[in-house]
Amino acid sequence: MLSIIWNIASFVIALSILVAVHEWGHYYVAKLCKVKILKFSIGFGKPLYKRVTSSGMEFIIAAIPLGGYVRMLDGRVDQVSTQDLNVCFDLKPVGQRMAIVAAGPIVNFLFAIFALMLVGMLGSQTSRTVVGEIMPNSYAAQAGLMSNDEIIRVGERDVKDWQEVSIEMVRFSGDASMPITVKDANGLERTRILPIEGWKLDPDARDLFGALGFAPFTPALTTRLAAIGPNTPAGNAGLAVNDEILKLDGTPMTNWGQIVQYIETRPNQTIELEVLRNASLVTITAMLGQKPDKADQGYLGVSPFQEPWPPQYIVEVKQGPIDALVSGTQSTWRLMTVTLEMLGKLFTGDLSVKNLSGPISIAQGAGAHASYGLVAFLGFLAIISVNLGIINLLPLPVLDGGHLLYFTVEWVTGKPVSQAIQEVGLRIGAVILFAVMATAIFNDILRNI
Repeated sequence: MLSIIWNIASFVIALSILVAVHEWGHYYVAKLCKVKILKFSIGFGKPLYKRVTSSGMEFIIAAIPLGGYVRMLDGRVDQVSTQDLNVCFDLKPVGQRMAIVAAGPIVNFLFAIFALMLVGMLGSQTSRTVVGEIMPNSYAAQAGLMSNDEIIRVGERDVKDWQEVSIEMVRFSGDASMPITVKDANGLERTRILPIEGWKLDPDARDLFGALGFAPFTPALTTRLAAIGPNTPAGNAGLAVNDEILKLDGTPMTNWGQIVQYIETRPNQTIELEVLRNASLVTITAMLGQKPDKADQGYLGVSPFQEPWPPQYIVEVKQGPIDALVSGTQSTWRLMTVTLEMLGKLFTGDLSVKNLSGPISIAQGAGAHASYGLVAFLGFLAIISVNLGIINLLPLPVLDGGHLLYFTVEWVTGKPVSQAIQEVGLRIGAVILFAVMATAIFNDILRNI
Protein backbone atom coordinates (compact mmCIF):
# COMPACT_ATOMS: atom_id res chain seq x y z
CA MET A 1 0.00 0.00 0.00
CA LEU A 2 2.83 2.39 0.87
CA SER A 3 4.48 1.71 -2.49
CA ILE A 4 1.22 2.58 -4.29
CA ILE A 5 0.95 5.87 -2.37
CA TRP A 6 4.60 6.63 -3.13
CA ASN A 7 4.10 5.91 -6.84
CA ILE A 8 0.98 8.10 -7.01
CA ALA A 9 2.66 10.97 -5.17
CA SER A 10 5.75 10.76 -7.41
CA PHE A 11 3.54 10.61 -10.50
CA VAL A 12 1.54 13.67 -9.46
CA ILE A 13 4.71 15.65 -8.72
CA ALA A 14 6.38 14.62 -12.00
CA LEU A 15 3.35 15.27 -14.19
CA SER A 16 2.53 18.55 -12.46
CA ILE A 17 6.07 19.81 -13.09
CA LEU A 18 6.00 18.78 -16.76
CA VAL A 19 2.50 20.14 -17.41
CA ALA A 20 3.41 23.43 -15.72
CA VAL A 21 6.56 23.68 -17.83
CA HIS A 22 4.65 22.92 -21.04
CA GLU A 23 1.82 25.35 -20.37
CA TRP A 24 4.24 28.02 -19.18
CA GLY A 25 5.82 27.86 -22.65
CA HIS A 26 2.47 28.70 -24.26
CA TYR A 27 1.79 31.37 -21.63
CA TYR A 28 5.18 33.08 -21.90
CA VAL A 29 5.20 33.39 -25.70
CA ALA A 30 1.54 34.47 -25.69
CA LYS A 31 2.46 37.28 -23.30
CA LEU A 32 5.36 38.26 -25.56
CA CYS A 33 2.90 38.43 -28.46
CA LYS A 34 0.54 40.56 -26.31
CA VAL A 35 -2.29 38.02 -26.26
CA LYS A 36 -4.75 38.30 -23.36
CA ILE A 37 -4.61 35.23 -21.07
CA LEU A 38 -7.89 34.28 -19.39
CA LYS A 39 -6.90 31.09 -17.55
CA PHE A 40 -3.78 29.10 -16.74
CA SER A 41 -4.73 25.67 -15.40
CA ILE A 42 -2.53 22.84 -14.19
CA GLY A 43 -4.83 19.82 -14.27
CA PHE A 44 -8.48 19.38 -15.16
CA GLY A 45 -11.71 19.11 -13.23
CA LYS A 46 -12.59 20.68 -9.92
CA PRO A 47 -10.24 23.52 -8.88
CA LEU A 48 -8.25 22.79 -5.72
CA TYR A 49 -6.65 26.23 -5.75
CA LYS A 50 -7.63 29.37 -7.63
CA ARG A 51 -6.16 32.85 -7.73
CA VAL A 52 -6.88 35.85 -9.92
CA THR A 53 -3.73 37.76 -10.90
CA SER A 54 -3.40 41.51 -11.30
CA SER A 55 -3.92 41.13 -15.08
CA GLY A 56 -7.27 39.38 -14.48
CA MET A 57 -5.98 35.92 -15.38
CA GLU A 58 -7.26 32.95 -13.35
CA PHE A 59 -4.48 30.65 -12.14
CA ILE A 60 -5.89 27.21 -11.25
CA ILE A 61 -4.54 23.97 -9.82
CA ALA A 62 -7.20 21.33 -10.54
CA ALA A 63 -7.94 17.88 -9.16
CA ILE A 64 -7.02 15.69 -12.15
CA PRO A 65 -3.29 16.08 -12.88
CA LEU A 66 -3.40 14.58 -16.39
CA GLY A 67 -2.79 17.74 -18.37
CA GLY A 68 -3.47 21.45 -18.34
CA TYR A 69 -4.26 24.38 -20.57
CA VAL A 70 -3.76 28.08 -21.20
CA ARG A 71 -7.04 29.74 -22.15
CA MET A 72 -6.46 32.78 -24.37
CA LEU A 73 -8.94 35.36 -25.62
CA ASP A 74 -10.21 34.00 -28.94
CA GLY A 75 -12.85 35.58 -31.15
CA ARG A 76 -14.02 32.16 -32.34
CA VAL A 77 -15.40 31.31 -28.89
CA ASP A 78 -15.46 34.60 -26.96
CA GLN A 79 -17.32 37.87 -27.21
CA VAL A 80 -14.48 40.28 -27.94
CA SER A 81 -14.84 43.99 -27.29
CA THR A 82 -13.41 46.51 -29.73
CA GLN A 83 -10.60 47.52 -27.36
CA ASP A 84 -9.53 43.85 -27.03
CA LEU A 85 -9.20 43.10 -30.73
CA ASN A 86 -5.45 43.72 -30.61
CA VAL A 87 -4.98 41.12 -27.81
CA CYS A 88 -7.10 38.39 -29.39
CA PHE A 89 -5.27 35.14 -30.26
CA ASP A 90 -7.08 34.36 -33.52
CA LEU A 91 -6.42 37.87 -34.87
CA LYS A 92 -2.67 37.69 -34.38
CA PRO A 93 -0.41 37.06 -37.43
CA VAL A 94 -0.08 33.36 -38.27
CA GLY A 95 3.61 33.40 -37.39
CA GLN A 96 2.85 34.54 -33.84
CA ARG A 97 0.12 31.93 -33.44
CA MET A 98 2.55 29.23 -34.60
CA ALA A 99 5.15 30.45 -32.10
CA ILE A 100 2.64 30.38 -29.23
CA VAL A 101 1.51 26.83 -30.03
CA ALA A 102 5.03 25.51 -30.66
CA ALA A 103 6.35 27.05 -27.43
CA GLY A 104 4.88 24.31 -25.20
CA PRO A 105 6.75 21.38 -26.78
CA ILE A 106 9.89 23.47 -27.27
CA VAL A 107 10.01 24.33 -23.58
CA ASN A 108 9.59 20.62 -22.79
CA PHE A 109 12.80 19.97 -24.75
CA LEU A 110 14.55 22.89 -23.03
CA PHE A 111 13.45 21.55 -19.65
CA ALA A 112 14.95 18.14 -20.52
CA ILE A 113 18.26 19.85 -21.32
CA PHE A 114 18.08 21.72 -17.99
CA ALA A 115 17.24 18.56 -16.03
CA LEU A 116 20.08 16.58 -17.62
CA MET A 117 22.42 19.52 -17.07
CA LEU A 118 21.57 19.37 -13.37
CA VAL A 119 22.21 15.62 -13.42
CA GLY A 120 25.69 16.25 -14.79
CA MET A 121 26.44 19.01 -12.29
CA LEU A 122 25.12 17.12 -9.26
CA GLY A 123 27.14 14.09 -10.27
CA SER A 124 26.35 10.43 -10.11
CA GLN A 125 28.02 7.11 -9.55
CA THR A 126 27.59 4.45 -12.19
CA SER A 127 29.11 1.12 -13.11
CA ARG A 128 31.16 0.38 -16.20
CA THR A 129 29.26 -1.42 -18.93
CA VAL A 130 30.91 -4.78 -18.26
CA VAL A 131 29.03 -7.92 -19.24
CA GLY A 132 28.37 -10.53 -16.57
CA GLU A 133 26.57 -13.79 -17.21
CA ILE A 134 25.92 -15.03 -20.78
CA MET A 135 22.84 -17.23 -21.26
CA PRO A 136 23.47 -20.39 -23.33
CA ASN A 137 22.04 -20.47 -26.89
CA SER A 138 21.02 -16.80 -26.67
CA TYR A 139 21.52 -13.99 -29.17
CA ALA A 140 24.50 -12.82 -27.11
CA ALA A 141 26.02 -16.31 -27.02
CA GLN A 142 25.58 -16.76 -30.79
CA ALA A 143 27.39 -13.45 -31.36
CA GLY A 144 30.34 -14.53 -29.23
CA LEU A 145 29.75 -11.97 -26.49
CA MET A 146 31.72 -13.00 -23.41
CA SER A 147 31.72 -12.32 -19.71
CA ASN A 148 34.00 -9.39 -18.78
CA ASP A 149 33.56 -7.80 -22.22
CA GLU A 150 32.95 -4.06 -21.79
CA ILE A 151 30.35 -2.61 -24.20
CA ILE A 152 31.69 0.65 -25.62
CA ARG A 153 29.50 1.08 -28.71
CA VAL A 154 26.08 -0.05 -29.91
CA GLY A 155 25.67 0.39 -33.65
CA GLU A 156 27.49 3.59 -34.50
CA ARG A 157 26.90 5.22 -31.09
CA ASP A 158 29.41 5.31 -28.23
CA VAL A 159 27.91 4.46 -24.84
CA LYS A 160 29.17 5.24 -21.36
CA ASP A 161 26.54 3.76 -19.04
CA TRP A 162 23.85 1.07 -19.01
CA GLN A 163 21.04 3.54 -19.66
CA GLU A 164 22.71 4.61 -22.88
CA VAL A 165 23.27 0.95 -23.81
CA SER A 166 19.57 0.19 -23.34
CA ILE A 167 18.48 3.28 -25.33
CA GLU A 168 20.69 2.31 -28.27
CA MET A 169 19.69 -1.36 -28.16
CA VAL A 170 15.97 -0.52 -28.23
CA ARG A 171 16.54 1.10 -31.64
CA PHE A 172 17.28 -2.30 -33.19
CA SER A 173 13.89 -3.84 -32.33
CA GLY A 174 12.61 -5.50 -35.52
CA ASP A 175 16.03 -5.41 -37.26
CA ALA A 176 17.93 -8.46 -38.47
CA SER A 177 21.12 -7.79 -36.51
CA MET A 178 22.63 -5.62 -33.81
CA PRO A 179 26.34 -4.70 -33.95
CA ILE A 180 28.00 -4.23 -30.57
CA THR A 181 31.59 -3.11 -30.11
CA VAL A 182 33.26 -4.39 -26.96
CA LYS A 183 36.61 -4.12 -25.27
CA ASP A 184 37.68 -7.55 -24.05
CA ALA A 185 39.60 -8.39 -20.88
CA ASN A 186 42.90 -7.76 -22.73
CA GLY A 187 41.81 -4.29 -23.89
CA LEU A 188 41.24 -5.32 -27.52
CA GLU A 189 38.24 -3.89 -29.35
CA ARG A 190 36.02 -6.35 -31.20
CA THR A 191 32.66 -6.06 -32.92
CA ARG A 192 30.03 -8.69 -32.13
CA ILE A 193 26.96 -9.03 -34.36
CA LEU A 194 23.88 -10.24 -32.51
CA PRO A 195 21.62 -12.16 -34.97
CA ILE A 196 18.31 -10.75 -33.71
CA GLU A 197 16.05 -11.38 -36.72
CA GLY A 198 12.56 -11.93 -35.36
CA TRP A 199 13.35 -10.24 -32.04
CA LYS A 200 11.12 -7.39 -30.96
CA LEU A 201 11.17 -5.37 -27.78
CA ASP A 202 8.75 -7.06 -25.40
CA PRO A 203 7.57 -4.91 -22.47
CA ASP A 204 6.38 -8.03 -20.65
CA ALA A 205 9.95 -9.34 -20.49
CA ARG A 206 10.87 -6.39 -18.21
CA ASP A 207 14.57 -7.11 -18.84
CA LEU A 208 15.97 -5.92 -22.16
CA PHE A 209 19.43 -7.37 -21.57
CA GLY A 210 18.05 -10.71 -20.40
CA ALA A 211 15.91 -10.94 -23.54
CA LEU A 212 19.11 -10.59 -25.59
CA GLY A 213 20.86 -13.21 -23.49
CA PHE A 214 23.21 -11.48 -21.09
CA ALA A 215 23.27 -9.66 -17.77
CA PRO A 216 25.31 -6.64 -16.68
CA PHE A 217 28.10 -7.50 -14.28
CA THR A 218 27.13 -7.26 -10.62
CA PRO A 219 29.09 -8.53 -7.61
CA ALA A 220 28.12 -12.00 -6.47
CA LEU A 221 25.50 -12.51 -3.80
CA THR A 222 26.79 -14.13 -0.62
CA THR A 223 25.11 -16.80 1.50
CA ARG A 224 24.91 -14.36 4.44
CA LEU A 225 21.46 -12.92 5.14
CA ALA A 226 20.98 -9.15 4.88
CA ALA A 227 17.22 -8.98 5.54
CA ILE A 228 14.47 -11.16 6.98
CA GLY A 229 10.93 -10.36 5.83
CA PRO A 230 8.32 -9.90 8.59
CA ASN A 231 5.66 -12.61 8.83
CA THR A 232 7.62 -14.86 6.48
CA PRO A 233 8.70 -18.50 6.88
CA ALA A 234 12.22 -17.26 7.69
CA GLY A 235 10.99 -14.83 10.34
CA ASN A 236 8.67 -17.39 11.88
CA ALA A 237 11.48 -19.96 12.02
CA GLY A 238 13.86 -17.61 13.84
CA LEU A 239 16.41 -16.84 11.15
CA ALA A 240 18.33 -13.60 11.79
CA VAL A 241 20.28 -10.97 9.87
CA ASN A 242 23.96 -12.00 9.41
CA ASP A 243 23.14 -15.72 9.59
CA GLU A 244 25.26 -17.51 6.97
CA ILE A 245 23.52 -20.49 5.35
CA LEU A 246 25.89 -23.44 5.18
CA LYS A 247 23.59 -26.38 4.47
CA LEU A 248 19.97 -27.11 3.50
CA ASP A 249 18.76 -30.59 4.54
CA GLY A 250 22.40 -31.57 4.92
CA THR A 251 23.37 -30.42 1.41
CA PRO A 252 26.26 -27.89 1.41
CA MET A 253 25.38 -24.51 -0.15
CA THR A 254 28.33 -22.75 -1.77
CA ASN A 255 26.50 -19.87 -3.48
CA TRP A 256 23.20 -17.98 -3.40
CA GLY A 257 21.98 -19.47 -6.67
CA GLN A 258 22.05 -22.95 -5.12
CA ILE A 259 19.98 -21.73 -2.19
CA VAL A 260 17.36 -20.10 -4.43
CA GLN A 261 17.05 -23.19 -6.64
CA TYR A 262 16.73 -25.51 -3.64
CA ILE A 263 14.03 -23.42 -1.98
CA GLU A 264 12.00 -22.67 -5.13
CA THR A 265 11.62 -26.37 -5.92
CA ARG A 266 10.09 -27.12 -2.49
CA PRO A 267 6.93 -25.06 -1.93
CA ASN A 268 5.08 -25.81 1.33
CA GLN A 269 7.78 -28.27 2.47
CA THR A 270 9.70 -28.35 5.73
CA ILE A 271 13.48 -27.95 5.42
CA GLU A 272 16.36 -27.96 7.87
CA LEU A 273 18.89 -25.13 7.68
CA GLU A 274 22.37 -25.21 9.15
CA VAL A 275 23.61 -21.65 9.65
CA LEU A 276 26.68 -19.98 11.09
CA ARG A 277 25.63 -17.44 13.73
CA ASN A 278 28.21 -15.51 15.76
CA ALA A 279 30.84 -18.20 15.05
CA SER A 280 28.45 -20.95 16.25
CA LEU A 281 26.61 -23.59 14.22
CA VAL A 282 22.82 -23.38 14.60
CA THR A 283 20.22 -25.75 13.15
CA ILE A 284 16.83 -24.28 12.30
CA THR A 285 13.70 -25.93 10.91
CA ALA A 286 11.52 -23.84 8.57
CA MET A 287 8.21 -24.49 6.85
CA LEU A 288 8.52 -22.97 3.38
CA GLY A 289 5.65 -21.00 1.88
CA GLN A 290 4.82 -20.35 -1.74
CA LYS A 291 5.25 -17.22 -3.83
CA PRO A 292 1.98 -15.24 -4.14
CA ASP A 293 2.35 -14.90 -7.90
CA LYS A 294 3.88 -18.37 -8.48
CA ALA A 295 2.26 -21.05 -6.36
CA ASP A 296 4.63 -23.72 -7.71
CA GLN A 297 7.71 -21.97 -6.26
CA GLY A 298 8.87 -22.19 -2.68
CA TYR A 299 9.39 -19.07 -0.58
CA LEU A 300 11.55 -18.40 2.49
CA GLY A 301 11.47 -14.59 2.76
CA VAL A 302 15.15 -13.62 2.98
CA SER A 303 17.61 -11.58 0.94
CA PRO A 304 21.41 -11.82 0.98
CA PHE A 305 24.34 -9.47 1.27
CA GLN A 306 26.22 -8.68 -1.92
CA GLU A 307 29.98 -8.70 -2.26
CA PRO A 308 31.44 -5.17 -2.58
CA TRP A 309 31.90 -3.63 -6.01
CA PRO A 310 35.49 -3.76 -7.29
CA PRO A 311 36.71 -0.13 -7.31
CA GLN A 312 37.77 -0.36 -10.97
CA TYR A 313 34.16 -1.11 -11.98
CA ILE A 314 32.78 2.13 -10.50
CA VAL A 315 32.79 5.42 -12.41
CA GLU A 316 32.18 8.81 -10.81
CA VAL A 317 30.63 11.32 -13.22
CA LYS A 318 30.48 15.01 -12.32
CA GLN A 319 30.68 17.93 -14.74
CA GLY A 320 31.07 21.68 -14.67
CA PRO A 321 28.22 23.89 -15.93
CA ILE A 322 29.47 24.19 -19.54
CA ASP A 323 30.24 20.49 -19.98
CA ALA A 324 26.95 19.58 -18.29
CA LEU A 325 25.05 21.90 -20.65
CA VAL A 326 26.71 20.37 -23.71
CA SER A 327 26.14 16.83 -22.42
CA GLY A 328 22.51 17.60 -21.50
CA THR A 329 21.87 19.04 -24.96
CA GLN A 330 23.42 16.03 -26.69
CA SER A 331 21.50 13.57 -24.52
CA THR A 332 18.21 15.39 -25.08
CA TRP A 333 18.76 15.37 -28.84
CA ARG A 334 19.49 11.63 -28.68
CA LEU A 335 16.31 11.00 -26.69
CA MET A 336 14.36 12.97 -29.30
CA THR A 337 15.77 11.03 -32.25
CA VAL A 338 15.33 7.65 -30.56
CA THR A 339 11.73 8.50 -29.63
CA LEU A 340 10.99 9.42 -33.25
CA GLU A 341 12.60 6.17 -34.43
CA MET A 342 10.43 4.19 -32.02
CA LEU A 343 7.30 5.96 -33.24
CA GLY A 344 8.29 5.05 -36.78
CA LYS A 345 8.71 1.40 -35.76
CA LEU A 346 5.24 1.44 -34.20
CA PHE A 347 3.78 2.50 -37.53
CA THR A 348 5.77 -0.10 -39.48
CA GLY A 349 4.98 -2.89 -37.03
CA ASP A 350 8.63 -3.44 -36.02
CA LEU A 351 7.59 -2.40 -32.51
CA SER A 352 4.45 -3.82 -30.95
CA VAL A 353 1.68 -1.56 -29.60
CA LYS A 354 2.16 -3.56 -26.39
CA ASN A 355 5.08 -1.19 -25.74
CA LEU A 356 2.73 1.77 -25.30
CA SER A 357 2.60 2.73 -21.64
CA GLY A 358 -0.09 4.65 -19.79
CA PRO A 359 -0.38 6.44 -16.46
CA ILE A 360 0.09 3.29 -14.35
CA SER A 361 3.46 2.49 -15.91
CA ILE A 362 4.51 6.14 -15.72
CA ALA A 363 3.53 6.25 -12.04
CA GLN A 364 5.54 3.09 -11.34
CA GLY A 365 8.52 4.58 -13.17
CA ALA A 366 8.19 7.86 -11.28
CA GLY A 367 8.05 6.06 -7.95
CA ALA A 368 11.02 3.82 -8.75
CA HIS A 369 13.23 6.69 -9.93
CA ALA A 370 12.20 8.95 -7.03
CA SER A 371 13.21 6.20 -4.60
CA TYR A 372 16.72 6.20 -6.12
CA GLY A 373 17.17 9.90 -5.38
CA LEU A 374 17.07 13.32 -7.01
CA VAL A 375 19.52 12.55 -9.83
CA ALA A 376 17.55 9.53 -11.02
CA PHE A 377 14.25 11.43 -10.74
CA LEU A 378 15.63 14.31 -12.82
CA GLY A 379 16.72 11.84 -15.49
CA PHE A 380 13.22 10.35 -15.50
CA LEU A 381 11.66 13.82 -15.83
CA ALA A 382 13.91 14.52 -18.82
CA ILE A 383 12.80 11.34 -20.61
CA ILE A 384 9.09 11.99 -19.99
CA SER A 385 9.45 15.66 -20.92
CA VAL A 386 10.97 14.73 -24.29
CA ASN A 387 8.18 12.21 -24.90
CA LEU A 388 5.55 14.78 -23.93
CA GLY A 389 7.04 17.33 -26.30
CA ILE A 390 7.18 14.95 -29.25
CA ILE A 391 3.70 13.54 -28.67
CA ASN A 392 2.29 17.06 -28.60
CA LEU A 393 3.91 17.75 -31.97
CA LEU A 394 2.12 14.87 -33.68
CA PRO A 395 -0.19 16.27 -36.40
CA LEU A 396 -3.45 15.47 -34.61
CA PRO A 397 -5.91 18.40 -34.37
CA VAL A 398 -6.43 17.88 -30.61
CA LEU A 399 -2.68 18.35 -30.05
CA ASP A 400 -0.30 21.25 -30.63
CA GLY A 401 0.96 19.56 -33.77
CA GLY A 402 -2.51 19.60 -35.28
CA HIS A 403 -2.84 23.33 -34.72
CA LEU A 404 0.61 23.85 -36.23
CA LEU A 405 -0.51 21.84 -39.26
CA TYR A 406 -3.54 24.11 -39.76
CA PHE A 407 -1.42 27.24 -39.28
CA THR A 408 1.14 25.94 -41.79
CA VAL A 409 -1.64 25.47 -44.35
CA GLU A 410 -2.84 29.02 -43.61
CA TRP A 411 0.69 30.38 -43.97
CA VAL A 412 1.17 28.62 -47.34
CA THR A 413 -2.28 29.34 -48.83
CA GLY A 414 -2.84 32.73 -47.25
CA LYS A 415 -6.20 31.77 -45.77
CA PRO A 416 -7.23 29.80 -42.67
CA VAL A 417 -8.51 26.23 -42.82
CA SER A 418 -12.30 26.28 -42.81
CA GLN A 419 -14.10 25.72 -39.53
CA ALA A 420 -15.91 22.69 -40.99
CA ILE A 421 -12.64 20.94 -41.86
CA GLN A 422 -11.21 21.80 -38.44
CA GLU A 423 -14.23 20.26 -36.70
CA VAL A 424 -13.94 17.06 -38.75
CA GLY A 425 -10.23 16.91 -38.00
CA LEU A 426 -10.91 17.46 -34.31
CA ARG A 427 -13.28 14.50 -34.21
CA ILE A 428 -10.87 12.23 -36.07
CA GLY A 429 -7.96 13.34 -33.89
CA ALA A 430 -9.97 12.80 -30.72
CA VAL A 431 -10.88 9.25 -31.79
CA ILE A 432 -7.25 8.40 -32.63
CA LEU A 433 -5.96 9.89 -29.39
CA PHE A 434 -8.62 8.09 -27.36
CA ALA A 435 -7.74 4.78 -29.06
CA VAL A 436 -4.03 5.25 -28.30
CA MET A 437 -4.73 6.18 -24.67
CA ALA A 438 -7.13 3.25 -24.26
CA THR A 439 -4.49 0.88 -25.68
CA ALA A 440 -1.84 2.26 -23.32
CA ILE A 441 -4.10 1.93 -20.28
CA PHE A 442 -5.13 -1.59 -21.35
CA ASN A 443 -1.43 -2.52 -21.62
CA ASP A 444 -0.88 -1.13 -18.12
CA ILE A 445 -3.69 -3.25 -16.73
CA LEU A 446 -2.40 -6.42 -18.41
CA ARG A 447 1.10 -5.84 -17.00
CA ASN A 448 -0.22 -5.48 -13.47
CA ILE A 449 -2.73 -8.32 -13.16
